[in-house]
Amino acid sequence: MYDDNGMSQEHYNFLKNKVMLKRAVFFSRIVILILIFAAWEIAANMKWIDPFIMSQPTRMIRAAINLSKDGSLFLHTGVTLFETIVGFTLGTVLGTLIAIILWWSDFLAKVMDPYLVVLNALPKTALGPVILVWIGGTTKSIIIMALLVSIIVTIISVYTSFSNCDEEKIKLLKTFGASKWQVLKLVVLPSNIPSIISALKINVGLSLVGVIVGEFLVSRAGLGHLIIYGGQVFQMDMVMLSVIILAITAAVLYLSVLWIEKKVSKMM
Repeated sequence: MYDDNGMSQEHYNFLKNKVMLKRAVFFSRIVILILIFAAWEIAANMKWIDPFIMSQPTRMIRAAINLSKDGSLFLHTGVTLFETIVGFTLGTVLGTLIAIILWWSDFLAKVMDPYLVVLNALPKTALGPVILVWIGGTTKSIIIMALLVSIIVTIISVYTSFSNCDEEKIKLLKTFGASKWQVLKLVVLPSNIPSIISALKINVGLSLVGVIVGEFLVSRAGLGHLIIYGGQVFQMDMVMLSVIILAITAAVLYLSVLWIEKKVSKMM
């Protein structure tokens, strides 16, 4: 049976169940989040945990209100958000460009392969003090830290995807006399857009880690600075509030990448 729009009853039921499942998942996530904070609040009020050390939701709300009065909470959040966006954008763009260069030159790819493996295994956060000495205690050093954390992973993941591109399509284009640039433009890049989007998703978390480590070392503003300052003066409400805001920031950035992915998918 079909309705006025030509949709079968089976297709309608499928779409309806899909929408209901999506809503159920969304509300389940909200309920779990509410239960976590409720349990946290109750545990602190009942003294099952020490609210001075572990804080509690109501104390964090008061801390947020106090920090918002002079705008410092928005300032610190904005600084971290800006540094993270710049860091993971640069990491993705530069990493993709280097991956293209490695795909273009097999010789260069073979030469650089062991170096990429070693750099990927190297804890980039250990370079923080070195970057501080080279560049100085500025925002640039924090962005460089975020860039270093994300760029190697981007290069390896994107180059691997480029290397595993459909050989049959490439051979077909070469049979018709296509140049390497045409192969890159018509086959390699379009077929690896999902890999580049995946690199963006990964870089959100990696860049945020790099930014926070950089702020731990040199920053006078940002959520990392708030965490360090709160720990030094034993204001754990400020520390836990900063951690929660970091989680929200990571979620917002990830959802932004998902939005970009949907837009790109519609264009393809």
